[in-house]
Amino acid sequence: MTGVIVPDDLPLSRAGVDRAALSRTEDGFVDAALTQDATRVLLVCDGAVVTAAGSGLALFGPTQLPVPTTGDDGWLLLGRGDEGEAYLAWRVPDRRPAPRVGEASDVLVHAAPAETEPAPARSLPDGLGWTLLRDVGADLTAHEAGLATTAVALDAWHARHPRCPRCGAATRVAQSGWSRICVEDGSEHYPRTDPAVIMAVVDADDRILLGHAAHWAAGRWSTLAGFVEAGESLEHAVRREVAEETGVLVGEVSYRGSQPWPFPASLMVGFRAVATSTDVTVDGVELTEARWFSRAELAAAVRAGDVIPPGRASIARALVEEWFGGPLS
Repeated sequence: MTGVIVPDDLPLSRAGVDRAALSRTEDGFVDAALTQDATRVLLVCDGAVVTAAGSGLALFGPTQLPVPTTGDDGWLLLGRGDEGEAYLAWRVPDRRPAPRVGEASDVLVHAAPAETEPAPARSLPDGLGWTLLRDVGADLTAHEAGLATTAVALDAWHARHPRCPRCGAATRVAQSGWSRICVEDGSEHYPRTDPAVIMAVVDADDRILLGHAAHWAAGRWSTLAGFVEAGESLEHAVRREVAEETGVLVGEVSYRGSQPWPFPASLMVGFRAVATSTDVTVDGVELTEARWFSRAELAAAVRAGDVIPPGRASIARALVEEWFGGPLS
């Protein structure tokens, strides 16, 4: 097994700019930044960012934005650059309906983009377009990935938390987009991240266990994953999820790396897990199929089109390719 997967190996984990946490509480910071020519702004909406054809993430000067900006609640401070310049995001208010009542969190987190995330409708000038972060993440530079991931995560949090969880009153944006304050009881609320484990399960013959989720398109296979429950360690979550979904028992668990996954608010914590049993019985709810693959079997299935591997932007792809020993093609 090679060394731990470092952040720069994972597209959405790459370091961006200085997050400028101390600047968030400065009165009028965003207003002042918007008067500076060096400030750069990206546009974000429902998991998508504006990109420029052939040049990645589109960043604009404060007076060059191709969409109108009204009010103060749509601004997010993403950080500062090497020369002290501010990086901001504007939350474009073209919103799709909230998720249906009863829709499982796993659908939002793990579904393919076309199944859950239509591009925003806001029109843009020629040469610019809305691109889902899931689609473009693997192609962004470290600088761009850090900005876009933070913007998508904060945008999703604001969209889902307009009201106080204590009393139900409306909340207002504070700290340059990094908190919300209840207008009735004054309580302050911050973005939350839901930890989820994701694991490359291998057996004594060095085969890997992959599964097909119920809501995925035919042919799509990936590593097992699941949310960490209250009062649970990461290692226990790995063993519980594998057993619940496939009936396979796991012994040794080792950390491999982590990746922010802002769809809408997860942190994927990656592991290699060693199975102590190999009989597979899927739960039929989250997974409809699961099976062991040798390297030769997986390579052949991918070449034949029978297996669609995880997307290049995901830690799942990194975990599979680490086990495989190179890129899947």
